[in-house]
Amino acid sequence: MTFKPSGGAGTELEWIKSSHSSDDGPSCVEVAAIPDHILVRDSKTPTGPRLTLAPATWTAFLPYAARH
Repeated sequence: MTFKPSGGAGTELEWIKSSHSSDDGPSCVEVAAIPDHILVRDSKTPTGPRLTLAPATWTAFLPYAARH
């Protein structure tokens, strides 16, 4: 999986969109790093809810996501 910066909504966060995501597909996930947390959102709903994860939780999740 590779990541590419997404077009922003003018926020100071740099959201990174997975290359496995597309504008018309069901898997549209973006992540942004802030101090001490990783934010995850649906790129189709950028103002919607976000998951806030500890870096260790995100790191533990990545191998699972890569397998599925």
